[in-house]
Amino acid sequence: MLRTFLAGLVLLTTPIVGGKDADQPYVFMVSVQQADGEHFCGGSLVKPEWVLTAAHCVQNNPPGDMRIRAGSNELAKGGEILPVSKVVVHSGFDGVKPGNDIALLRLALPAKSAPIPIAAAPPGTVTRLLGWGQTCPQLGQCGPAPVLQQLDTQVIAVGRCLDIDGALELCTDSPGSVSGACYGDSGGPQIVKDGTQWRLAGLTSRSGNDSSVCGSGPSIYTNVFAYTDWITQQTM
Repeated sequence: MLRTFLAGLVLLTTPIVGGKDADQPYVFMVSVQQADGEHFCGGSLVKPEWVLTAAHCVQNNPPGDMRIRAGSNELAKGGEILPVSKVVVHSGFDGVKPGNDIALLRLALPAKSAPIPIAAAPPGTVTRLLGWGQTCPQLGQCGPAPVLQQLDTQVIAVGRCLDIDGALELCTDSPGSVSGACYGDSGGPQIVKDGTQWRLAGLTSRSGNDSSVCGSGPSIYTNVFAYTDWITQQTM
């Protein structure tokens, strides 16, 4: 669940604890990888040439050192592999203050997989988390999940999370206090169902209880809807 600590903020970068294997294709779901294929974060296709992920995942990564795999529920095969040509980190992200943990990756070629639209998710909204991060709660106890994991949860009141910017972030429940995002899930999507279509509401950011134990409390997600204008401006 967690990748690193920045000024006391526990950042989620590594599968989902307490989830299950994905029960359907999520073609918008992206594995953000090093050039050698090692997974380190999740992401979502929001346009054919653009992937949305967490700023803390890619802040210091040159585009040539990264690639993405899209259109497959399996981490190491299937779908399509595309190089990254540009990294756009939100200028307000500093790794210290809450908020602005959002970045865009421009792909060298447009993906064939379909992107996901964006939606708002107020408290009480039922959501689903996706990721290939650790499925064990302690850092380093296990590696990335080979098959995409999903977990159903909901957005809860921002006051349930510590060190959160309620205007820019979502507080997400941990079902049974034993389930949630984990190391390697950072940047991955929190999605909501709209009829037969999934929409993107959040990006995995960090722990909501300042614990390094995955799923022990709520998680904080970047509120994608709050950045709709920024995304539009950067991807024009």
